[in-house]
Amino acid sequence: MAKDYYQTLGVPRNASGEKIKKAYRKLAMQYHPDRNPGKEKWANEKFKEINEAYGALGDPEKRRQYDQFGTVGNIGDIFGSPFTRTTFQDMMKDFGGAGLGFDFLDNIFGDSLRGRGSSFSFRNFGRRGARRVHVWPGEEINLDEIFGQARKPQRQNIRYELTISQREALQGTMKILSRKGKRMEVNIPAGVMTGSLVRLSNARQITDGLPGDILIQIMVK
Repeated sequence: MAKDYYQTLGVPRNASGEKIKKAYRKLAMQYHPDRNPGKEKWANEKFKEINEAYGALGDPEKRRQYDQFGTVGNIGDIFGSPFTRTTFQDMMKDFGGAGLGFDFLDNIFGDSLRGRGSSFSFRNFGRRGARRVHVWPGEEINLDEIFGQARKPQRQNIRYELTISQREALQGTMKILSRKGKRMEVNIPAGVMTGSLVRLSNARQITDGLPGDILIQIMVK
């Protein structure tokens, strides 16, 4: 059976978006593990439930889909919409202002963050000496920017070996490289020798959607 997200947040089905947002932030503060000593496991589960519910009801389009089809969302949905992501940022500022920690969020959202290809950790928030991010009460928290930095893939070049004739090496030639369904022209300049490299700058962005060059090593037969 589909979960009743309205019941989870304690709001009626006709509640306004603003009331749903306020209910979520209130419950987030209520179920923070720091405020439930000795019941941290229970508080974590409740926190998961309200974030999954708000991930669906906090976004107008997802809420319409939920109301129509009763589909169950995912806890990571809260990061997928500017509506819910902004509220989550506000909630984290609430935590900071109340002197509450962020460490427990790693356990709750860890799988979702790894699914986004992120190395980001909530443990970096609000801790002196943290390497990536410092957040103190009143400071802005921009998860778009932080997740973008965490997900930024490392640049990596790849190599191909291309054999050409002596005549092609002397006069220059053009070849077609096919990679992942993408075709690219490779212009081989005149006078190349075995071992020469032809660099296709940023070509992996086209073929793979990732940063990096394609290096063509020439072999003259």
